[in-house]
Amino acid sequence: MLENLFNLVKEQGSSSVINNPAIPNEQNDAVLADATHSVADGLQGVLAGGGLQNVIALLKGNSGGTSGLLNNPIVSNIISNFTNKLTNNHGVASDQASGIANSLIPNVISNLVNRTNDPNNNSFDIGSIIGSLTGGGQSNGEGFNLQDAISNFTNGGLDANGDGKIGMDDIMNKITGGARQQQEQTKAGNGGLMDMIQGFLK
Repeated sequence: MLENLFNLVKEQGSSSVINNPAIPNEQNDAVLADATHSVADGLQGVLAGGGLQNVIALLKGNSGGTSGLLNNPIVSNIISNFTNKLTNNHGVASDQASGIANSLIPNVISNLVNRTNDPNNNSFDIGSIIGSLTGGGQSNGEGFNLQDAISNFTNGGLDANGDGKIGMDDIMNKITGGARQQQEQTKAGNGGLMDMIQGFLK
């Protein structure tokens, strides 16, 4: 999923990054990697904070189009994060950095939402997005399948198998714990989102 996200950012970044004189050509790939990391890290942070339903609402397109995305706190946080990366990592002036982030990030999220909800596009789905940010789909032999869990939320059925047991707290805890574990691995220097994204640079 991360590679697809990086390719989506590259696709959307042609005017705001690649053809932008404020960003030297030799920094284009690094800036696009930082944008990708900002999106993935932002979503992962919400999941780690127990915000699974907020992430699903965003990915299901419940934010009111591209203009509504600017008012979504998840998107606002991602924009702020990317703006800081532009100024701190790439020396872009703060007003220019803000303009780039406010142009690129909502377009990326909007296209991510559209492709996630397009039955004819298999580059993204909610399960794989959340799975990639929480350490995978199938948990450690405990019979927990992430795609089934996501279906419980997105299809509105909390008791999908009709067994009378909902267990959504368990699902939330697994997803939250998985996202936190991924964050801890990053802090400990054991890989992480940015290392994987760097691998896509050519």
